Amino acid sequence: MASTAFLPRLFRWGFTILEGILALGALCIALTILVHPSLPPYAHIGPIKRQVGGQALTFSIAPPPGGGPSVAAVQAFDGHVAMTVDHPAGLTDLLIGHGLPLILTYVLFVAVLFDLLRRLFRNVERGESFTPQSVRLVQIVGGALIAFAVVASAIRGWYLRMVFSYLLQHTQIAVSGTPVRLPHISPGPPHFGAWLPFGDSLFWSGLLVLALAEVFRQGLALKRDAELTV
Repeated sequence: MASTAFLPRLFRWGFTILEGILALGALCIALTILVHPSLPPYAHIGPIKRQVGGQALTFSIAPPPGGGPSVAAVQAFDGHVAMTVDHPAGLTDLLIGHGLPLILTYVLFVAVLFDLLRRLFRNVERGESFTPQSVRLVQIVGGALIAFAVVASAIRGWYLRMVFSYLLQHTQIAVSGTPVRLPHISPGPPHFGAWLPFGDSLFWSGLLVLALAEVFRQGLALKRDAELTV
């Protein structure tokens, strides 16, 4: 019996540890949002060199040669392709002010999900797999996955539209020293498909978990009928 309960106990402790780590991470993200560090107008960072797709890429934030507030510059293909983003402080404010709350939402959701799984495996460890409480926990997990997939799809689409709009307004691209004019594309209103989470694996995972919950619920009902018959 002890060997049989080892795996549920392992999962229970694993989810407990992961829940604690995520809670600590959520606290750090929340503190960063409250402090809201900003990039100084004349910041100087880099250059930072990396290999991306086998090509050398250089990133830096520094004032332009003619003076003035810092710009973010990215160079690739041996400097033949250059991209600059003026007023990078606005981009960092966008990433911290809107991106970190989105990440915090994800972290809190996963922490809650791990807490539900911890409670579920605690019941399994006690031999209470087919109980109303366990079936309810499985149903809550499935419903939470589906609900979060819908909400996250809408929020993620809204946030990416904000970043895309900012980059369109503040980005200049040059190829071999020749400026490339970016088209003035308006993001426009969000279309209905942006709210659909069909491309999110969480949505389909939630449907699968709900299907399993229904199997457990019917198994519990059959167990009760058998006990009444006996």
